[in-house]
Amino acid sequence: MSEVASAPQATSSVRLGLKENWRQFALLIVINAFVGGMVGIERTVVPLIGSEEFGITSTTIVLSFIVSFGVIKALSNLVSGQLADAWGRKHVLVLGWLVGLPVPFMIVWAPSWGWIVAANALLGINQGLAWSMTVIMKVDLVGPRSRGLAVGLNEFAGYLAVGITAFLTGYLASRYGLRPVPIYLGAGYAILGAILSIMLVRDTRDHVRLEASAHSQQSAPITFREVFTLTSFRDRNMFAASQAGLVNNLNDGMSWGIFPLFFASFGLGLERIGILKAVYPATWGILQIATGGLSDRWGRKGLIVAGMWIQSAGLFLTAATRQFEWWLVGSLLLGLGTAMVYPSLIAAVSDASHPTWRARSLSVYRFWRDLGYAIGALSAGIIADLFGMAWAIAIIGAVTFLSGAIVAAVMTGRSGREP
Repeated sequence: MSEVASAPQATSSVRLGLKENWRQFALLIVINAFVGGMVGIERTVVPLIGSEEFGITSTTIVLSFIVSFGVIKALSNLVSGQLADAWGRKHVLVLGWLVGLPVPFMIVWAPSWGWIVAANALLGINQGLAWSMTVIMKVDLVGPRSRGLAVGLNEFAGYLAVGITAFLTGYLASRYGLRPVPIYLGAGYAILGAILSIMLVRDTRDHVRLEASAHSQQSAPITFREVFTLTSFRDRNMFAASQAGLVNNLNDGMSWGIFPLFFASFGLGLERIGILKAVYPATWGILQIATGGLSDRWGRKGLIVAGMWIQSAGLFLTAATRQFEWWLVGSLLLGLGTAMVYPSLIAAVSDASHPTWRARSLSVYRFWRDLGYAIGALSAGIIADLFGMAWAIAIIGAVTFLSGAIVAAVMTGRSGREP
């Protein structure tokens, strides 16, 4: 039995709610911005390092760094919930930052592409542990009535940082080259994130105990295997969310690797590529402030279905056009759709999970979701090598539309305000 489930009652000083816990909540928002920035240093420049500095001509090989990132992050997500219950959220968060510290330095000094792939394996662990903990701890702090808002604010911070950093690295690369100057941002993020996590973050397991004590349905002890099968297949809402999460990150993994190469193939410069790569995650990040809260009031399903279909439209537009202005519109649509989907999916899984095993359930969902990075990068690379990059983008767009249709058919309309 996990420590969360078996520990004694929380102390009377612990309260649930955003207002009651705003200091720790705000601190975790700042920390997740640094977590997102670690990914942002790679969004614009790393695919181009592979093609331009190391002379790699195979799209599949260039995208191998995303495959290593996705597989390792998915596996890290899978164990993060179990570790959080056993060790505490803060310890797992700090461990994630310690693993992430070498990443920017490995990219700066990499003498071969294998170093980049290895750095991204460490980045996957960093993201799987650190980002998972910021999500779980915010959900712990606010209680059941504001899960969507909590997740929206968390993802807003992370993906706005991805977008800003993608733009800054593109700008710096256009003036100082692909390495080392743009990657220095990552070193700052890693050092600051680790210091704040060690010095100021407090664990949130007492909040979980408080929520569990007031929960209308008490949960019998449940094994990780049972949580895995329930989240993956047996619960219709969590199954719908898991497959949609996988496809969402499948198209994100494709866009991460394919878009810079696709835009560069038509002569677009580094600075404008950086703008396009920034608009998508920045739109995604900013709009989650609104969409997370809307999912608490309107329910999860409608936002997820519409968001998947808007993403699909953005991908089809990007594949079909050859002008910067239309690519900008496609990036905006992709960001809007993802903003509607991302917090709603995490909140939907939280809705369907008991507080005593919610961290493990979220870790399973995030395993499937982030496995999409690897599947998307690998499949897009193979399709691009065989048929061209436009076909890769369009086919992933069709898969995204189909995933939205599955959610429409399978998920119920339950929201976080319902018991």
